[in-house]
Amino acid sequence: MKLVVAVVQDQDSNRLAGALTKNNFRATKLASTGGFLRSGNTTFLIGTDDSKIPQLLDLIRDNCRSREQLVSPVSPLGGNADSYIPYPVEVEVGGATVFVLPIEQFHHF
Repeated sequence: MKLVVAVVQDQDSNRLAGALTKNNFRATKLASTGGFLRSGNTTFLIGTDDSKIPQLLDLIRDNCRSREQLVSPVSPLGGNADSYIPYPVEVEVGGATVFVLPIEQFHHF
């Protein structure tokens, strides 16, 4: 048994939740916030058998795409903001960060 923790961008969360349900994976959905862009993320906790991990990873890969996004940098803290000109920067967002963890015991009451 494994616990899969998948952190996905909010834009992909509904599509992934639908695909998980359609393929009989049960998941707990948690709201989370990313560090760099301070944007909304969704963290899925999914418990499944070892044999289903490849199928689950394929579902996550197919439903969580990375994309380019323009963001304005935050002004420097404590520095001289007079010379700071915030030009938008293109960064890659989306996709999924996935952790697969072993489960020693599982109980359902």
